[in-house]
Amino acid sequence: MSQSIVLSRFARKRLFPAKGRTDKLQGTDAEQFVAHINAVEPVARLDGYAPFCKLWVYENWTPTRVMAVPISDANRHLLCSAYEARTSRELPVLTRWFEGVDPPRANYLIVILYSREQMALEGDVIDADWGVVGCLPTAEPEEIPMAPITMLRNALGVEEGGSGVPLDREAYQRSVAFWDTHANWREYAGSR
Repeated sequence: MSQSIVLSRFARKRLFPAKGRTDKLQGTDAEQFVAHINAVEPVARLDGYAPFCKLWVYENWTPTRVMAVPISDANRHLLCSAYEARTSRELPVLTRWFEGVDPPRANYLIVILYSREQMALEGDVIDADWGVVGCLPTAEPEEIPMAPITMLRNALGVEEGGSGVPLDREAYQRSVAFWDTHANWREYAGSR
């Protein structure tokens, strides 16, 4: 590959937290992850939600499990919610997730990349062509819709933790349709 990729500060904290959460990337560390995505050709390169965003699809080389679990009558009682912010600069928003589910291993890791220029606009100057801002562990080699609240935050602008991309009503409706029937999951190694 002729383009270089680094891990953003935001993604480093989100994908490799120090608290032992097993719902994040497993079986790799930040340095190994970046080395792999720089050395291995993705199986697909998809356009993201804006021109500065790309999604590179890799076969999952880790034990990481899928991020989204379908909601059913059998697991609905395991849903939790709280107001949370991803960083100290962001306003807390209502978030929901499963606790106590056992999702399958992901077949793909979809790496979300922002251009060097967008990274600089968001205050994270990088010395590479692309910065990793997230990773979607999925069963299929296709993007999981961005959560509705993330789309709204992006529309608010960089000062509120977003990207400044206006809300796309159709994409928002597709996101609501998916996330109305799915939820992320969380699990902690050992007891909480």
